[in-house]
Amino acid sequence: MSLIERAAGKIPGRETEAAQKGPDGKPSGEPKSTIEALMERTAQSREVEPPLAPAPAVEAPSQTTAAAVSAPAQSQDAPSPVVEAAKASVAPPSTSLPPARIQLETLRARGYVTPEGDQERIGQEFRVIKRPLLENAFGRNAGNVRNGRRVMITSAFPSEGKTFCAINLAMSIAAERDCQVLLIDADVARPALLRELGVSATAGLMDCLIDGTPDVTALVQPTNIDKLSILPSGRQHGQLTELLASDAMTALVERLSESYPDTILVFDSPPLLLTTEARVLAGHMGQIVLVVEAGRTPQDGVTEALATISHCEVVGLVLNKAQSRSKGYYSGYTGHGYGYANSA
Repeated sequence: MSLIERAAGKIPGRETEAAQKGPDGKPSGEPKSTIEALMERTAQSREVEPPLAPAPAVEAPSQTTAAAVSAPAQSQDAPSPVVEAAKASVAPPSTSLPPARIQLETLRARGYVTPEGDQERIGQEFRVIKRPLLENAFGRNAGNVRNGRRVMITSAFPSEGKTFCAINLAMSIAAERDCQVLLIDADVARPALLRELGVSATAGLMDCLIDGTPDVTALVQPTNIDKLSILPSGRQHGQLTELLASDAMTALVERLSESYPDTILVFDSPPLLLTTEARVLAGHMGQIVLVVEAGRTPQDGVTEALATISHCEVVGLVLNKAQSRSKGYYSGYTGHGYGYANSA
């Protein structure tokens, strides 16, 4: 039995209900035929920005815990001139989109990490979570993990807190001095990221895959948080898995990686066991963080979810919604079969 399976085996299990609640994945308003029309309408609507309604109340996890180890060093090619040039500047590609205004007061009231750093307990926990991710991404352990800057946040089932963790991780990375973060809503069937942030929906990931134009970087939105940008999920489509598995998606992810060489790409993914989109998306990732809800996610669900992403080089476990740190609650972070389960 591997170390990560031992870690999973310590999670208290009970059967998951057959139906899980999830956010409404339907887009609001009339669908647009072209990305240009959506972008034009977005720019016009923001000339006079109306107050945004507070985000709906959700149960904020009272504690998130994680432990981490770095992946073994790998042989790497010499850094490209693009990467070397990026070290001197962290300025992202220019965009014509106005900055999205994230509802920081609402997030802070609901227990999220914010730039003010007033959520000391959870802020410290996400510092622990992000550190090995950054080390793997930028080769601070003497070697880079392949595609290590692409980090997917997922879970076995809905409502385990993956979007909560994705936002907090992005906020924590945005506090870094030497890198930026791009938060991508890749839960294309049931997008929730923009609603949680209090940001209006615009064209995004799926629009680029459906229409093929424009360059995806034109859809990346800066925000009112320094070093944090977002890419919405975009409009719905009947062949989500096929689009995510297409050559166009491969080219899109490569384009993002090349255009933002100093940036961590955080993908808020669908759950692994209810859809096929997350499994396809995992093939583009270098690091995956699996969120497990304390006292609720069954052990066999964790084991099955891990099996679907066993091909990924680095996989981490984050225990979410833990009421207290007590013996028997475990979390782990592993890569290449190396790792440990750490009792808190």
